[in-house]
Amino acid sequence: MNARPPAAEEDRGLGPASTLIRNGRLVTASEDFVADLLVRGGTVAAIGDSLDGQADRVIDATGRYVLPGCVDPHTHMDSPQAGTVSCDDFTSGTVSAAFGGTTTIVDFCFQQPGQTLREGLATWHEKLGRAKPVVDVGFHIAVTDLGYGGALDELGRLPAEHGVSSYKLFMAYKGSLMIDDGTLFETLRVAARSGALVLVHAENGEAIEVLVSEALAAGHTEPRWHELTRPPLTEAEATSRAIHLARIAGAPLYVVHVSCREALEPVVRAREAGWRVWGETCTQYLFVDRSALHAPGFEGAKYVFTPPARGPEDRESLWRALDGGSLSVLSSDHCPFRFADQKALGRDDFSRIPNGAPGVENRLPMLHHFGVREGRISLSRMVELLSAAPARLFGLAPRKGTLSVGADADLVIFDPERPLTISSETHHSNVDYSLFEGTEVLGAPETVLVRGEPVVQEGELVASPGHGRFVERARFGEPLAVRSALG
Repeated sequence: MNARPPAAEEDRGLGPASTLIRNGRLVTASEDFVADLLVRGGTVAAIGDSLDGQADRVIDATGRYVLPGCVDPHTHMDSPQAGTVSCDDFTSGTVSAAFGGTTTIVDFCFQQPGQTLREGLATWHEKLGRAKPVVDVGFHIAVTDLGYGGALDELGRLPAEHGVSSYKLFMAYKGSLMIDDGTLFETLRVAARSGALVLVHAENGEAIEVLVSEALAAGHTEPRWHELTRPPLTEAEATSRAIHLARIAGAPLYVVHVSCREALEPVVRAREAGWRVWGETCTQYLFVDRSALHAPGFEGAKYVFTPPARGPEDRESLWRALDGGSLSVLSSDHCPFRFADQKALGRDDFSRIPNGAPGVENRLPMLHHFGVREGRISLSRMVELLSAAPARLFGLAPRKGTLSVGADADLVIFDPERPLTISSETHHSNVDYSLFEGTEVLGAPETVLVRGEPVVQEGELVASPGHGRFVERARFGEPLAVRSALG
């Protein structure tokens, strides 16, 4: 931990401020020091020792970490799948995010059959407007159909005209979301020109469809067959194929939810070669293994997410990759379906169980306790994985993901000794179970601010629905302009 820096001269004497946070341990991806932090006009106005600005609120953060708000670039709120809709909308889902220290999410807009890309985007803006989020929200566009006139041109204009600077494509889910290699390649070439980052769900959907059909024909309907019909090599093959297509197209590529050693290997090779490839994994892959899907009865349905949970050796490989930089982001892939009535849609057919699980509220406490406290990663590496890297990759930096003058005052005052028992009885999602039920951790958010306004304070929601805003993101590799701290 470094010594306190002196306050910059131009940061003193700014007059009344919204919030003054005193004597906190400020942690970014590259710095760790004790200082005061002054918030004014929704942005960070000053950082330094013994700031003397006046404030409407003064928070004593002695013994606490002051972290940049977490950015979760992989959530599915109010998202249709398998004849139902994920049970968190942009109200409950963002409340859950806020209690977990996440101040910005980037959610997926799905282009539905018969829709243009712009119509799909408009549908998600309507959802967001109705729900009134409490944290800030950006959108990816999930591309499912480029077969109509002008689709490629429309796709290319989304970053500059709509602030949607990432495209998502599915190489799995044949018959619904899966695209062919031609569509993937065309999208990659558009991204190379438009300044977008392409995200891929990398599994070989054709092979999986064969394996699923064979399993059902043999009478295998239990949740464990979700894992048995999606072997690691189906993920590895698709990951390698996507990386090489992106290389040919000259486009940046982000591989979502890497789950196993076999899929990690092509990401590692690409990064060692200096290619523009990044990978994420998700909280559940660090803590859940395939044995959960083999639970008695239908209990394993709670753990049906895609790719499936793998083995203990895969978990250790993912931890090492997060620490060493081979994986760049830890997301939640929050896609909750109630066990009682939504997961139950697949009680007699594992392929009909809605794929997804909750987790947006648990990402920071779980990574802090089992990563930082147990010595797997450093505190600054945690901030890089949860805040700085996703902000940088998804066109939100330097406004979000760091603590610096002019940045949005998205802040988490985090008590590293605060005990927390993770449970569906106390979490803020609408889902009726937790992947980590009963897990006890030390370290939890105490106060969470979004653009300078408290959203969560001492375990209570204090913000009104609608405080969150839609964020237009910068093109890939470009900065998102900061706002003046003077307001």
